[in-house]
Amino acid sequence: MTSVAGARWGLVFWEHEGRSHAGITGPETRTGTAPVPEGATFTGIEFAVGTSLRAVPTGTLVDGGIGLPDTTRRTFRLDGARWETPGPDDAEALVDRLVRGGIVVRDPLVAEVLRGHHPAVSGRTVERRFRAATGLTRGAVRQIERARTAAELLAAGDPAADVVAKLDYFDEPHLARALRAYVGRTVGQLREGTGGAIALDLDQRLTS
Repeated sequence: MTSVAGARWGLVFWEHEGRSHAGITGPETRTGTAPVPEGATFTGIEFAVGTSLRAVPTGTLVDGGIGLPDTTRRTFRLDGARWETPGPDDAEALVDRLVRGGIVVRDPLVAEVLRGHHPAVSGRTVERRFRAATGLTRGAVRQIERARTAAELLAAGDPAADVVAKLDYFDEPHLARALRAYVGRTVGQLREGTGGAIALDLDQRLTS
């Protein structure tokens, strides 16, 4: 499956050949290929930009991730405690527990910047805290999110010229380069649904 660049970190749970697994996925700055074992079933939770794990700096997860130990069908271990392994219907409840327990934290300054506000601190401070919370620069997050949105619009049938105008690309060649770098597909492949499986969305996308 083609793995699409993404500015968010997440938790993923899967079962394969009777064994249960869990891991933390990091932001991805480029497209790649993700192995999908035949017969495996997955549940994923994608967290908002600006949230992070108390015990794992997001910067260490960029273009990678880590496996979580002692995972069973019922529980997994994270930040020194055991948590109930979620299915698609109870992922939000897990996130609520992680937030209440202080395991998942959020930098309000990053959230403010993402809403288009201008905090009363220096640009250097904003960039430092943005990178600490996300592992990425503001520019990288903007480019990745824009390319993902473009891919979704094209897959839904929007003309390339409309996507260029809507997302403020310079022209169609610039859009095409962004799609190759971050999505691994051409405009035509996205419009036609060709090129194989592609990972644009997880089962749950949650903020906290």
